[in-house]
Amino acid sequence: MEVLRHFSHVHPLVFNDERNHESGEVFCCACGELVSGPRFSCMECEFHLDKNCAEAPVEMDHPFHRKHNLKLTASSPYVEVNPICGFCNKKCEKFIYYCSCNLFFHIKCAFLSYKILEKKFRELVRRDALVSSECQPQELERVQCFACQKSLLQSDYISHDSRFYLHKKCFELPLEINHLSHRCHSLFLQFNSDHLPCKICFETQNRGLFYCCSICKFSLHIECVSPPPIVEEPSSHEHPFTRWLRASPFNCDACGTLGNYVSYICSTCNLMVHKECISLPRIIKNVWHEHPISHKYFVIDNECKTQDCTICHEEVNMACGSYYCSECKFIVHVNCALQEAGWYYKIDSKDDFDKLNAMLEASTLDPNFLVTKMIKDGENVINTEIKHFSHHHNLVLSDEVKDRMYCDGCSQIILTPFYGCLECGFSLHRSCAELPKKKQVLGHIHQHPFNLIFPNCIFKCAFCLICCTGFAYVCKDHSCSDHYCVRCADILWYRESRGHEHLLALHPRHITNWQNDYFCNACGGSTDGFSVYRCKACNFNVHYEVCSQLPEIVWDKADEHCLVLTYTEDNDHSEHPYCDICERGRTPHTWFYHCANCGTAVHIPCALGDQTMPSSTHSIGDAESKYTIHWRCSTIFIRALKGRIKEVVDDDDDHI
Repeated sequence: MEVLRHFSHVHPLVFNDERNHESGEVFCCACGELVSGPRFSCMECEFHLDKNCAEAPVEMDHPFHRKHNLKLTASSPYVEVNPICGFCNKKCEKFIYYCSCNLFFHIKCAFLSYKILEKKFRELVRRDALVSSECQPQELERVQCFACQKSLLQSDYISHDSRFYLHKKCFELPLEINHLSHRCHSLFLQFNSDHLPCKICFETQNRGLFYCCSICKFSLHIECVSPPPIVEEPSSHEHPFTRWLRASPFNCDACGTLGNYVSYICSTCNLMVHKECISLPRIIKNVWHEHPISHKYFVIDNECKTQDCTICHEEVNMACGSYYCSECKFIVHVNCALQEAGWYYKIDSKDDFDKLNAMLEASTLDPNFLVTKMIKDGENVINTEIKHFSHHHNLVLSDEVKDRMYCDGCSQIILTPFYGCLECGFSLHRSCAELPKKKQVLGHIHQHPFNLIFPNCIFKCAFCLICCTGFAYVCKDHSCSDHYCVRCADILWYRESRGHEHLLALHPRHITNWQNDYFCNACGGSTDGFSVYRCKACNFNVHYEVCSQLPEIVWDKADEHCLVLTYTEDNDHSEHPYCDICERGRTPHTWFYHCANCGTAVHIPCALGDQTMPSSTHSIGDAESKYTIHWRCSTIFIRALKGRIKEVVDDDDDHI
């Protein structure tokens, strides 16, 4: 009688060669399958192991994992969680082979992978024959080959007891190959226990097999080892691209970034590109620009100036690929233009976009008002009285600006001719009265025209996040309904500032990843978390939300004169400047409000704190409420601005 002492059981196991079991069905305690052949059993405990599982080695030197031996255990090394088999992707609940690399295999799956390696084709298909990929196409589309993780529709395949599926071509793969992209060592077919990305497509395949040099951490997907030499995929280029393997890096002519090991070349145009760049869309509409932008392999600039990407504000190599608008000189990196799927859509041709744009422009021509009176001034027609959609009385054009008049459309001070109501004091800048009824808003994921409304309540602008009153452009998408204030709906990528000699570029907070903590030259506060107008060359920064739109003139109760926004200190001011309202120190080299007649100088928030519109009644929901709106800002934001000023001031007070 043959007896086996097995590590997994306390009693000796007795060999039994009977194929029919009088006691009924018997299941192997190692693999969980029905035992139909020779086995080792403990009659006292009803513990059974089929002969193959009982004789399985305690350690396995598996060729698909050359780094370490696999160790056999009767239970999961994890106390609470059953690991997932790296072969069949099912839970391991009985005997498993495992490695410290977080590789786990059912005992039968470990044997089965050996049979794949030894090319025991007849053993693998003894129950299920080779199946054509033409059978059951819908079912095969969702099932993947174990080795390459591609759909079974791609080629004929092998199925073994529905435990796994394998393309016939993957079954025939060699264990070891030499590849032109890695000439110093051989590559071996392995499990991807280190989760290495493929050096050709840069994607990581966590399951299945791949070719790897463990010494150099160099890996290739099965599909990437021998891609077709000529690309048949749709391309925006007029010539076909041919694959070229190389060990040294290259600069992609399509996107301007580095690539390694494999490139695709157009010998006619002397272009070298990444595979994924072959199918770049030729023309796109990006949310950050009003015109279509075209992919260019190079941009000629006879002015010999460097140009920065309008999105990330880093320099664009114009000798390489970019997206460009020749009408506006708008240029962006390829990866910046395409980094978010919702930021752009593909346009088949420029003619298609022109037709679309014509429809959008036609929708913006709907007037917001009816003209009730007009006069002619030569060839010009001036609308002197209108009926505006936002007000129930007629508005009359006037240039008689009274003290402290604010526009009910944008909440900014009125210093120019305006439309006013003679009955209730409702006033609009002429430009606000003539705002288009529909407008395409840049930077928003929905690129249909936004509708101009007068919500008659406080709303939060989706771009600057300031609580505003007055007109708003609202997204008509039922899942969105974002509100944009008048200023943010007509955003400028570049603008001039009286406080700086160069153009300032907008860095929206949505897409700006500050590498350093910069400070606003206007208020001295940090730029972190804010949109900023910035001159990179001078490190000059101004908060977009408030500081970039500070009013040039404000009034103070204690001063009969107006206060003017001032950007630099004169020689007449004190060596240690202070605020005449709060009587605390002011930070040198930041902006402030100043009266040239009286010499009064005040902090920005101290000056703005009194700039309120007359109290008026507006409806909020079904109720009516009285409230006072600060200039372009909610009281909360003014307090936040005061807090940032206070932190800087406290530091300065310590040194006075």
